[in-house]
Amino acid sequence: MIEHTVLSVIVGSRAQGLDTDESDVDRRGVYVPPTRLFWAFEKPPSSIDGPEQERLSWEVEHFLALGLKANPNVLEVLASDLVETCTPLGEELRALLPMLLSQRIADTYRRATAQQFARASAAMASGGTPRWKQVMHVIRLLTQCDHALATGELTLNVGEHRAQLLAVRDGDVPWKDVSKWVEDLRDRTARAVLRSPLPAVPDTAAVEDWLVSVRRRSALEDQ
Repeated sequence: MIEHTVLSVIVGSRAQGLDTDESDVDRRGVYVPPTRLFWAFEKPPSSIDGPEQERLSWEVEHFLALGLKANPNVLEVLASDLVETCTPLGEELRALLPMLLSQRIADTYRRATAQQFARASAAMASGGTPRWKQVMHVIRLLTQCDHALATGELTLNVGEHRAQLLAVRDGDVPWKDVSKWVEDLRDRTARAVLRSPLPAVPDTAAVEDWLVSVRRRSALEDQ
């Protein structure tokens, strides 16, 4: 399905302004299979790994369905400034980000970080060591969520907090300070959603209209 890729970007630490010399290059993509491939019993896969390491791609309908649920991994694909491949359809897809963004991110981003932080807290309570890199990403995700709720725009780069976040990743920040940072961000996102410029729900109709147009255009090309 790689030959049907319409959008490929770099995400992860390099897009977040948190990369180091050892950082991987995390690539994510979206592919649009020809409509005729959906007419058979065996449908195109909803996602594929590879061909190179650290790469994941989604079929466009599956990608949009996740985006409407405010899936952080999907939204960051459309918000990344590190674009490697972008066809005309890819440009149209990137333009859908404002239709996908909604106040739902307050819930999904908080849920995406809750379990990781609970595990870290349990590790500390039992005298163990938390996975500090995951703790850093809890703070990073909540920071991105807070900014999006406050401004209406999703920005991946958190470089202004780079030194503090990398210190958390390295385990150099006292747990009480880390815990307070997380709780403050959770409180901020809870308050921010009440006055956010983002709509309460995504524009599902506009997203679906675009998807139908993509299927229709592909079918016409096959005639």
